[in-house]
Amino acid sequence: DTTCPLVRKAHTALAQLVAAGYPPVIIGQASHVEVRGLAGDFPQAEILLHVGEISSLRCHPKIGIVSQTTQPITKVHELVRCIRERFPESEVVFRDTVCQPTKDRQAAMEKLCRENDVVIVVGGKHSNNTRQLVLTAQALGVRAQQVEQAADLQPEWFHQADRVGLTAGTSTLEETVAEVQA
Repeated sequence: DTTCPLVRKAHTALAQLVAAGYPPVIIGQASHVEVRGLAGDFPQAEILLHVGEISSLRCHPKIGIVSQTTQPITKVHELVRCIRERFPESEVVFRDTVCQPTKDRQAAMEKLCRENDVVIVVGGKHSNNTRQLVLTAQALGVRAQQVEQAADLQPEWFHQADRVGLTAGTSTLEETVAEVQA
């Protein structure tokens, strides 16, 4: 079994919530393989990614929430807060299943954006944590580009940039980051 231990933690947390009688809610992208795996184990789970989707949740006396491991924790906390507001009579239990490397990279991205004009994020096109890093930089007003390899770099990205930051998604190989840096 080569399942990431942090993804396994999300499955275990959701299983414990369901066993304790909490109808499950998963915060994440419904099409993402990790969320599909959680929902496959718990087909009664309701999945949401945006605040606007909370209105479609059914009311239950108890609600158990986990998150896709690569979601930004600030977004997850906001959704949990909104679910609690929508169902004030419900006992809402949230198990934080966002992985620590994702949290660390998101926090580091904020610092990187304060110090750089452009940020390059190295990672796979389909990597959610890579995509979230790019979105975080853009939300902070910094030009950000995602690349899978050094050959993807475009010279025009660096025009009028004095400082360039570099980061990577959690599963990106160090050799690939070093190649992009060089």
